[in-house]
Amino acid sequence: MKDNLIKLRKSMASYISLSNLPKILLFMFLMLVVPLLLGFPASTLTFLTKFMVLSIVGLGFSILLGYTGLASLGTAGFIAIGTYVLGFMHNQMNASLFVVIIVGIALALLLGAIVGVISLRIEGMYLAIITLGLSEIIIEFLRNAISITNGNGGLQLQGFSIFGITHSTVNLEYIQAFYIFIIVVLGIFMLLYSNIVTSQTGRAMLAVKNNTSAAQAMGISILKYRLLAFILSTITALVGGILYVSIDAYTEPNLWTLAISLNILAAIILGGSKSMWGVLIGMFIIFGLRDVVLVRVPFFAENGNAIFFFTGIIVILIIMFYPQGLIKLLEKQWFKLKNYIKNKMNKKGVLEHENVKKD
Repeated sequence: MKDNLIKLRKSMASYISLSNLPKILLFMFLMLVVPLLLGFPASTLTFLTKFMVLSIVGLGFSILLGYTGLASLGTAGFIAIGTYVLGFMHNQMNASLFVVIIVGIALALLLGAIVGVISLRIEGMYLAIITLGLSEIIIEFLRNAISITNGNGGLQLQGFSIFGITHSTVNLEYIQAFYIFIIVVLGIFMLLYSNIVTSQTGRAMLAVKNNTSAAQAMGISILKYRLLAFILSTITALVGGILYVSIDAYTEPNLWTLAISLNILAAIILGGSKSMWGVLIGMFIIFGLRDVVLVRVPFFAENGNAIFFFTGIIVILIIMFYPQGLIKLLEKQWFKLKNYIKNKMNKKGVLEHENVKKD
């Protein structure tokens, strides 16, 4: 009995790590304080909220792509399901956001398991095509199930509220409250991501990605970890959809096109598919840079389409010269800076020591 408890404690310890908690808390603090200090308007807070919601989706996709090497183009379809789950349950059952999230996670378990089983038979671009087809089936269903989804007319959340504050796109109180709520939710998902990828599960997923035959020879279950990766990716997509529709209180099938899935894929590759901070950087460049930063530059404000050329060039250059993502470039420069400072400090110490000897 005692041995079993010790094994359980060691197993739990491998999944519970707070090493990244200080950095995550610092990130949450900056996201909370900087917009308030700079007096960001409601529109900018809304864009930042959407960026953080999509970052939650990106964290799940990063596990799928970066740690098991599986590509999916069905992310937009799963996000769309999340938006309609909230819209239907709120309008028809008056369910709260937290109840809807629990239902969404349960649904994601089912969908993720189905796609995960498919991934055992099909890999590479064929799996990407299958997930794309699944996404298109979902979108077409949402377009044609008019009695449930209102089709292309879209679904509007009626009287939606959070923490007792009723939704309104011009209600600064609601926008600020939801912004703070999303910071907390993103922080939780960042901590979960950090624990998963540094645990035995993360190492097993990498083994599956690097060589499935070698992984099987070591006793690693391909089915288990591919299922888990798809389930985690689907959970973050559905939860992201539920949170995303809470921002505008409106959804329609035409919002969730292939472009969303491709942009998420590009963001993960751009930032670094195996780095939590790389995911955030990539998602901000693709989904936040235009609406938060570049629109403030007169040239981009006057030439809106130039923004797409700018972000497209960044993606091409990073993939050409830093295929491991922008995070690797930043880490390399940070390493050089630390060495430069260290060398300067050592030289300064040597000079001071020589001066003391002369005196």
